[in-house]
Amino acid sequence: MSSVRMNIDGKDIEVEEGMSVLEAAKEAGIEIPTMCYDERLKPSGACRLCMVEITKNGRKKLVASCCYPVEEGLTVNTTTEDVHKIRRVLSELLLAVTPNGTHRELAAEYGITKTRFHLKTNPDSPCTLCGLCVRYCEEVKHRNAVCFVGRGIHRTVALVPGASNDCMSCKECYDFCDSGKMVYLVDGILG
Repeated sequence: MSSVRMNIDGKDIEVEEGMSVLEAAKEAGIEIPTMCYDERLKPSGACRLCMVEITKNGRKKLVASCCYPVEEGLTVNTTTEDVHKIRRVLSELLLAVTPNGTHRELAAEYGITKTRFHLKTNPDSPCTLCGLCVRYCEEVKHRNAVCFVGRGIHRTVALVPGASNDCMSCKECYDFCDSGKMVYLVDGILG
């Protein structure tokens, strides 16, 4: 494959064509926070924590870096005020859903210690809806035993009826689940 020259946070880099902006930043030693990204899965851009500002043809816009492909001459900024605003609000929302998740570190980085949002969640099994467990079960395990159900504020992760044997013998999604939802579902309901 050919290479692409671009700039991330003032650093000129050359990366392989076909990479995402997130992958290029990682290769350049620049950290961009993520929640729904895993190298083993297709990027989904669902969490929006990886938002960055790109400049292309003199125009700026915000994009999910895990899904946006590198381009020749692209300029990327990972720390603009607009990017920080998005991450602050998302961090605050995550604290409302799962106050004890690992994303507390990101929230603290943005000065968020408490949230103004009051979301109705199940305190025994909060879920950030990152989708990693659903996507892993589908893309890697090819079992489709975990799915999303509901819409809007009622959306949650659930086991597909009849998935008990698959889930009890696998449990690989536990490693993805920061909130403990999958442990609650599989061990709590099936165990």
